[in-house]
Amino acid sequence: MDQRVAVVTGAGSGIGRTVALALLNDGYFVALAGRRQEPLQETASLARLGTSLIVPTDVTHPHSVDTLFATVKAQAGRLDVLFNNAGVGAPTTNFGDVTFEQWQSVVAVNLNGMFLCASAAYRAMRDQSPQGGRIINNGSISAHTPRPGSAAYTATKHAVTGLTKSISLDGRIHNIVASQIDIGNAATDMTTRMAQGVPQADGTIAVEPTMDVALVGSTVLSMANMSLDANVQFITLMASSMPFIGRG
Repeated sequence: MDQRVAVVTGAGSGIGRTVALALLNDGYFVALAGRRQEPLQETASLARLGTSLIVPTDVTHPHSVDTLFATVKAQAGRLDVLFNNAGVGAPTTNFGDVTFEQWQSVVAVNLNGMFLCASAAYRAMRDQSPQGGRIINNGSISAHTPRPGSAAYTATKHAVTGLTKSISLDGRIHNIVASQIDIGNAATDMTTRMAQGVPQADGTIAVEPTMDVALVGSTVLSMANMSLDANVQFITLMASSMPFIGRG
């Protein structure tokens, strides 16, 4: 296949959709993965170029993830890029009130799902000829600094950083590189609450600025198009004036 081949998880909305469209419109063959078929079909319909493959996938189930990557191999023959993006949040909850069920639901997607998809992509890239590929994990500003009441989400995003480093190190012998993009306040359906105000470290509620989510798509595309002898190991992409740098 002449086209470069990518898998995007969580491709039915938000950042996943934006990145999938950036890759498609650059001519990629993109497997669109997500739990529901209809949003994936909508993502595919918005593309001007490229080739879409819709594969409904639950990243928390090993068999579902294996089916995704087996389908990509059967349809495209290889894998060049994984944008490992599927994730969930949880209601703001003080740590003392977080239930084990809430904890498990976030860990199942944000960490276990991230591992399952990265592991399947790694094996595909290791076993193909020529070897190699790029795994780009979606971290978060929360991989560096927590919001109040976000223990489960913050813990999983810190864990993604360790996963990224481990994949990057172990992948060297197979020409597999791993990167992480840490995104802050990209304007999607998930960040509409920013306009009404969100909890701050000092106990206040404040409106926070957002940035155009298209900037995430163009950034991931730039990372994906690098030759495998170079890597953006970590990149933080954020609304310039959001409360991240500084005290408060």
